[in-house]
Amino acid sequence: MRLLFDQNLSHKLVKRLAEVFPDSLHVRDIGMKSASDPAIAQFALSQGLTIVSKDADFLALRFVLGEHVRMVWVRLGNGSTAQVEQALRQRQHSIEALANDPSRVIEIL
Repeated sequence: MRLLFDQNLSHKLVKRLAEVFPDSLHVRDIGMKSASDPAIAQFALSQGLTIVSKDADFLALRFVLGEHVRMVWVRLGNGSTAQVEQALRQRQHSIEALANDPSRVIEIL
């Protein structure tokens, strides 16, 4: 499962999670740091990526595009990068299951 980390999460997560979620990306690494949420969602959909974000706006966009954009919604408040990393590692199997059911959203609380 390839992830696309939104600008509200650290770019360091790409490297820190590389063995668990290989070939993942951060929006800053692909020139989309300032891109609109719809543009990011469309890119994720076209590339088969799962968006990881703290931004609830992506929830609404999942259906606006006419297709389900896979999403992991991080709701840890001001959690550290290490906390986000650990939470994603713990939910790896649930996140990977999104490949078979893109209508679901994984919430990281």
